[in-house]
Amino acid sequence: MAVVLVADDDGHIREVVRFALEKAGHRIIEASDGADALRRLAEERVDVAVLDIIMPELDGIEVCRKLREKSSIPVLFLSSRDDELDRVLGLEIGADDYVTKPFSPRELAARVKALLRRATPAAEPSETPLRRGDLVVDLERYRCFFRDAEIVLTVTEFALLRCLMGQPGKVYSRGELVDRAYGLGHAITDRTIDSHIRRIRRKLAETGADLIETVHGVGYRLRS
Repeated sequence: MAVVLVADDDGHIREVVRFALEKAGHRIIEASDGADALRRLAEERVDVAVLDIIMPELDGIEVCRKLREKSSIPVLFLSSRDDELDRVLGLEIGADDYVTKPFSPRELAARVKALLRRATPAAEPSETPLRRGDLVVDLERYRCFFRDAEIVLTVTEFALLRCLMGQPGKVYSRGELVDRAYGLGHAITDRTIDSHIRRIRRKLAETGADLIETVHGVGYRLRS
């Protein structure tokens, strides 16, 4: 049973989300504002955080920013349709996915399920780490290293880098990366993928690695 934090100042939204996720077999922890969300995250083991962007005390983006200082648990944003800039900013600071309001409870449950699946990948015993020069992606331990430095990735970033590492030199379109990272049928924008790739590049650059190339008008590839 996964533990999901649901943070939204609208009690009706929390009730809808609780019903959908409890029906899917999860245990729900609720928070009514951003400060309350951070307290609950500090007090309890949480597997996924579902955060509304606009909340009193602290907004969802600031909660995500503070959470990413010490945790890589999956984060899903709930946002209004006119909040695209906020959604992109949220992805830039480490959110994994977002659902726009009004949303389908079934879709939300499916998104949470996908995040949990990516956070606990079923690696085959025979799988060996993926290597490209000094970059190593350990599929069994779900960790990434460049030389001796560990690169802490969110579940979505790990899935994207794993895809690029699978075939160095191959150009992946944004649509292909969406399918690999999110699964088929997800309506994820190109800007979302670009935001995730920028974060991966920034984390790689902090260790001295510069391995991801942009192929303009097409997508991305790992240097071969």
